[in-house]
Amino acid sequence: MIATALEALKRSPRFRDRIAHIEILPAREPRYGELGEPLSAGLQHYLDARRIRLYSHQCEAVEALRAGRNVILCTPTASGKTLGFDLPVFETLERDRQATALFVYPTKALSNDQLKVFKDMERATGIRADAAVYDGDTPVSRRGRIREMSRIILTNPHELHHVLPWHSKWERFFRNLRYVVFDEAHRYRGVFGSNVAFVIRRLRRIARFYGASPRFVLSTATLANPKEFGERLVGEPFEVIAEDGSPRGGKTFLFYNPFWDGVGTLSPHQETRDLFLYFVKRGLQTLCFTASRRMAELIALWSKEAVNAGSALTDQIAAYRAGYLPQERRGIEDALKRGLLTGVTSTNALEVGIDIGSLDCVIISGYPGTVLATWQQAGRSGRRNRDALAVLVAFQNPLDQYLMKHPGSFFGKPHEQAIIDLANPYILSGQLLCAAAELPFEAGREDILPGEAAAGLLPELAAEGLVKETPHGWVYTGRGRPVEAVGLDHIARDAYRITCGGALLETMDVSQAYREAHLGAVLLHQGESYVVRRFDVENRLVEAERMDVDCYTQAIKAVDLEILGTRDMRRVGRMVFCLGELEVTETALGYKVIQDDQVVARETLELPPLRFRTTGLWFTIPHELRRAVHDRGLNFGGALHALEHAMIAVLPFEVMCDRWDIGGLSTPGHPGTGEPTIFLYDGYEGGIGLTEKAQGLMERVTRLTLELIRDCPCETGCPACILSPKCGNDNRPMDKQGALLLLEGMLENMKATGGS
Repeated sequence: MIATALEALKRSPRFRDRIAHIEILPAREPRYGELGEPLSAGLQHYLDARRIRLYSHQCEAVEALRAGRNVILCTPTASGKTLGFDLPVFETLERDRQATALFVYPTKALSNDQLKVFKDMERATGIRADAAVYDGDTPVSRRGRIREMSRIILTNPHELHHVLPWHSKWERFFRNLRYVVFDEAHRYRGVFGSNVAFVIRRLRRIARFYGASPRFVLSTATLANPKEFGERLVGEPFEVIAEDGSPRGGKTFLFYNPFWDGVGTLSPHQETRDLFLYFVKRGLQTLCFTASRRMAELIALWSKEAVNAGSALTDQIAAYRAGYLPQERRGIEDALKRGLLTGVTSTNALEVGIDIGSLDCVIISGYPGTVLATWQQAGRSGRRNRDALAVLVAFQNPLDQYLMKHPGSFFGKPHEQAIIDLANPYILSGQLLCAAAELPFEAGREDILPGEAAAGLLPELAAEGLVKETPHGWVYTGRGRPVEAVGLDHIARDAYRITCGGALLETMDVSQAYREAHLGAVLLHQGESYVVRRFDVENRLVEAERMDVDCYTQAIKAVDLEILGTRDMRRVGRMVFCLGELEVTETALGYKVIQDDQVVARETLELPPLRFRTTGLWFTIPHELRRAVHDRGLNFGGALHALEHAMIAVLPFEVMCDRWDIGGLSTPGHPGTGEPTIFLYDGYEGGIGLTEKAQGLMERVTRLTLELIRDCPCETGCPACILSPKCGNDNRPMDKQGALLLLEGMLENMKATGGS
């Protein structure tokens, strides 16, 4: 059925010209493994009753955990990672009647799904675990019993963050803690990941206090740097298990470009709808991932309207997103699994974990931002031995268009680097206060939290009356509980509170608030849209009103910066890339109102300049390249500007981040260098490690940037190559040909002495 539909698609005058690439991924036979020591009768019965034979990577994980090693399981979606650590956990629980295990999931849906698995294992094996979910939805009346009786507790990072200060109530559980599992660990990156890394270190401090030294398990999709990532996240050595032994049906991966001619006749959303209908009408069970909650709803609505009146297919199409009631989401998941729904449109809420069975086709509307997320979404189709189809529909932005023209860079590259930064002083100071409130902090003797950095911050915190030194170590002396002020999704210092009707929706760090929650901004929270009505700088308060709107906003800002110090200089051929501390001044100019991908209004903003210190990298342009641009009558400032935009656009292809996480500045002459200079910087106070990682990848980034601009069919620059939606200068001046000349010259300079 899939092959027939695909052949018809390739012949269709409506679709065929827009097919940019077809990649055939062959089926793969399973590779099984054997355990050195057999499982207990109960656990073996559990596997036999379900006709489960362990794959090679599952056996590797079991043996490594039996040997007392920390494990990061780094294999694709649906490869059976979970069983690789569930079995040794239950094995330990069976042998040690006091042993406990903590499972941490990024979403409540994943926790609830895994709870069903544990209950099934308990019934089948007779091993009592009293598994329970402990999160914000857990009734107060049940919490005490869970703490006292459960041997497996499932939670999320936010709940764990708030549990740790009450560790004395958890003494039984922490004293006997043998395993800590973090599922979907690749989600812990950027500011969130850095905060979670410190939460894990606080957990290790408390476990050690009660005499426990648990093994850690990280379950993650494929990463370029799994060992580095795992060890920075947890702070302990890890063994990487990445050789996937699970079977796989054949998969056809199709790249579809609505802008194949550089213009496009329909929006990518309309193209997505037409593809969705094409497959659904042919009986292929199809899941369509969209870039926003609104588009998930709209594509489902448009598809229903396009189906013939009275057709049964109308009732077989549904939307799914966060913000629905739990029973609504469970109903859609169950209907998908049972085959009662033929087509579902969804945000990334269905990207991972939740069991929805095997699908025929996945449509990904717009590149999700990372290679990892794309494979995660594509992995929802097929599974086991079933053939499947995945379709990536490109938007008119640089990264999407780059992939359409260079599919080999997607299918042939390792996944991105996941970044955990432990050096941000604002994140560290907030987490240090939390740690000092839980147990006295012994400066110079702590090997879990970064001792040297912490020791430097403690006197500053003491001067603010937040900590005090005692004979037992530094203790928290501030008002209130620090965990209430330290959120995991933002940098703690000077966070803005986002409210509606007096109720707190979320918190944001300053730079994020300026960017996403300014006066007039459209906010999305838990599936609902809000419009900001008040932005109070003095009190760090944002007041928003719940409204259904069909547009979104983008802030416009001007940037100036000062070099405070150079930390590292890295030479690549004759080019030198510097890393150091910058003071950035961002001045809000206004914002755009965008509807159906078109700017429908521009508004001004009056806000005080935002100043913050961060980490950035910069490089100067050799004099001969400047002369070459001038000699050809090209605009040198426009060439620098275009180069800066394009570099920012391709960076997420190498470093796992959003393009909005990276700021930039290009100037024909900067006071700090005296030369034409391009700056790239972390868009968060204190930095989050993005440009630090990028410094070592600049030769590849430069090459990608050249390919992006060179292969775009436009003459003078467009949104698919050098134009940026967040440019404070309204994308002026821009010189595409000048940027190409600079990039070619830079690569020649990088090769001049063999590179590095």
